[in-house]
Amino acid sequence: MKIVLPGGTGQVGGLLRRALAARGDDAVVLSRRPDVLEPGIRHVLWDGRTLGDWAAELDGADAVVNLAGRTVSCRYTDANLRQMMDSRVDSTRAVGQAIAAAANPPRVWLQMSTATIYADARTRPHGPAHDEATGEIGGEEPDVPLYWEYSVRIARRWEATQAEATTPSTRKVQLRTAMVMTPDRGGIFDYLSWMARIGLGGPVDGGGQYVSWIHGDDFVRALQLLLDDDDVEGPVNLAAPEPLPQRQFMRVLRRAWGQPIGLPATRLMAEVGALVLRTDTELLLKSRRVVPGRLLERGFAFEHATWQTAARDLVAKRRSSLPG
Repeated sequence: MKIVLPGGTGQVGGLLRRALAARGDDAVVLSRRPDVLEPGIRHVLWDGRTLGDWAAELDGADAVVNLAGRTVSCRYTDANLRQMMDSRVDSTRAVGQAIAAAANPPRVWLQMSTATIYADARTRPHGPAHDEATGEIGGEEPDVPLYWEYSVRIARRWEATQAEATTPSTRKVQLRTAMVMTPDRGGIFDYLSWMARIGLGGPVDGGGQYVSWIHGDDFVRALQLLLDDDDVEGPVNLAAPEPLPQRQFMRVLRRAWGQPIGLPATRLMAEVGALVLRTDTELLLKSRRVVPGRLLERGFAFEHATWQTAARDLVAKRRSSLPG
């Protein structure tokens, strides 16, 4: 297959493009830095906003997987939130325009989205986890910071932009993705592991908020299913079937690293730590309790269905890459 990956240079993009190249697909990455050389992967220049020569890559391609968007690992300032919104909406609109103009458009368009689109799980503490059929989309929730509401607005606009594109011959799927856990440096697992290893991986603000996650290997396998299954359209939750409270999530990770100590942190301490690390507390404090209803309906079998097995596997892989 020829698969085009707009924004495929990030951590998730690296995971996917390596997997596609390994199975013999023609992977084309649309990037602002096209001078990267990788075996079996082509990098093509685009600006993420406007049509250009890059659009020809989509004409005759089998699929497009749009991963473009500014990283969420930053301070949620007004300027950064606007960049997060614009980078997602503009790139999605440009991809839709390119597909609409193609004489032979891709048969499927997988569009990155986020599990953050759902309401904070603490708004329905006794209700079921969010799946695609019954999950509650976030909005104006009581006791939720305003910038959390804005991140939901970004997700809704992101998905709406794909829905508005005129692409009648192309199947559309929205990838409502939980935290993708890989052993690579610089990712969320690397950050959480650093906290766990130095004894800071205890409950944050009580630790009752849920963490939804997916092992990187299962993420790739799920995308391969969605590329091939012509009956799947609309939103799909990419999350392991067992989200768990943050206190339990970090306890499992500490045990995998052999660290018995996990100092707790108050909300204020989390705010100070996020300020120092130039990130935001939403990543730690929002309760994401999301389950993969549609993947399970399609018979998808997770290789890492529980955090216990996933954490052990990821720690083993991370240890093998550490010096000494």
